[in-house]
Amino acid sequence: MKCVNQEWWENMTLRDRLLALLVVVIWGMNFVVIKYGLQGVPPFLLAGLRFLLVGVPAIFFIPRPKLPWTWLVYYGLTMSFGQFALLFLAIKLGMPAGLASLVIQAQVFFTLLLGMVLMGDKLRVNHLAGIAVACAGMLLLALASLRHQLGGSAVPLAGLLLTLGAAFSWALGNMANKKIMATFPQQGILPLVVWSALIPVLPFLACSWLFDDRLQVVASLVHPQLSSVLVVLYLAFAATLFGYSVWGNLLARYETWRVAPLALLVPLVGLIGAWVIVGEALSVLQAAGALLVLCGMAVNMFGLPRWRQLGKRT
Repeated sequence: MKCVNQEWWENMTLRDRLLALLVVVIWGMNFVVIKYGLQGVPPFLLAGLRFLLVGVPAIFFIPRPKLPWTWLVYYGLTMSFGQFALLFLAIKLGMPAGLASLVIQAQVFFTLLLGMVLMGDKLRVNHLAGIAVACAGMLLLALASLRHQLGGSAVPLAGLLLTLGAAFSWALGNMANKKIMATFPQQGILPLVVWSALIPVLPFLACSWLFDDRLQVVASLVHPQLSSVLVVLYLAFAATLFGYSVWGNLLARYETWRVAPLALLVPLVGLIGAWVIVGEALSVLQAAGALLVLCGMAVNMFGLPRWRQLGKRT
């Protein structure tokens, strides 16, 4: 019998399937890599170096997208500066990498709500149901933070709130991206990513000088550790340039519904990777909250179950 979601893979080449799964793994492990990187490099400096390498030297080979600088600045400040300043700081303050990979996916729901408020998008029943279920999961995670849960990785409430702030900034970046692609439809995703990467570099370096440990900043730049260099290279080239270019190419060549659901695997990879590599365990309350968030994402993506149709298609 034919699997209900088998059509995900139909008409996708084996090469594209493997590339999509590779990007999912890279993005899922991104949070563990960030956690390791923050052990040797202060958060704002690490983020600044990441985007510096994304933009330079790529800007000398990739033409600037033909859109006003105001849009580049808005996109760079929301998608790059706001999102990663808050995320890196959250992980630095103790937010577990695995849960960070899950909580930041609240950007999906923030994007839906912003689309409704700012652009008049209409939400379907499955969107509202998904938001409700995911919010219940977030409340459980917040409860675990307030109770200082036992037997698992501690989740500071500040880290949870900062990660939600990062998700909201990501959603604002999604709104900018939607507006840019609608107003300037000939723009490719890679030029936008590369040139907008220049925008947050100076704010990150300024924040690093003002808020990071200056002795650690100087030590990181004068005597960089090999592990820190590898982390920056991973974040800049694997997670950003490679990941965004491959994902954007897949979205351009296939239907959105065929590619987008694979993003649900990112937090799963993040949770498993954090558990296996850095030993981040989940308490029962955390696991329940994480499961509810994942269920909310699935309901938002696939809709509510329709048992009669399901029976006909299997």
